[in-house]
Amino acid sequence: MKIYSDFPLARLGQIAADLVAVALIALFVFLGVTVHAAILVLAEIGRQVEQAGTGFRSTMTDAANTLGGIPLIGDPARAPFDSASVAGKTLADAGASEQVIVAQIAVIVGIVVAVIPIFFVGKYWLVRRLRFARRATAAMSLSRATGGVDLLALRALASRDTKSLLEIDDDPVSAWRMGEKETMRRLASLELREAGVRIRSSDRAPKIAAA
Repeated sequence: MKIYSDFPLARLGQIAADLVAVALIALFVFLGVTVHAAILVLAEIGRQVEQAGTGFRSTMTDAANTLGGIPLIGDPARAPFDSASVAGKTLADAGASEQVIVAQIAVIVGIVVAVIPIFFVGKYWLVRRLRFARRATAAMSLSRATGGVDLLALRALASRDTKSLLEIDDDPVSAWRMGEKETMRRLASLELREAGVRIRSSDRAPKIAAA
């Protein structure tokens, strides 16, 4: 597959566009990762809440167990501490849930920040590059096929503007019908240039009989 134009100026523009596209993709990936990390910082609040809830629950459970061992007053005395222990568990669970939610948001926002711009860069850049590659590869293959230069010259006669054709020959149609080698090559080159392909010196237009 032909990726770059044979013509220096066009090839330089393609290389520059490729470098810019790759740099933009890298930038958007970096921004996505940075945003993801920034949002994850908020999960620290959830971790602190979870740790506080876990510590409070542990303290209340220990106090309840201690009071529960006292004869006669044990069960009534431990009841408030058991309730407080449950509240500590609820607080710890809330902190854990907050961390999960923050992590999910961080992933979603990070992906959106990176993927959406990359999609538009790829849509504009990659599609154009693939279209060029397909066209250039097909044109190059045709130019090297038997009768390919003849067909390319005919295409040029059918699609190029009159001014460009007359710059090649005063009567390009007659020259094509006569199979004039140099005119055929110049017509084929005119068609190939649009596809970013330079005709090879070894390519020769076939000699065709005059009508």
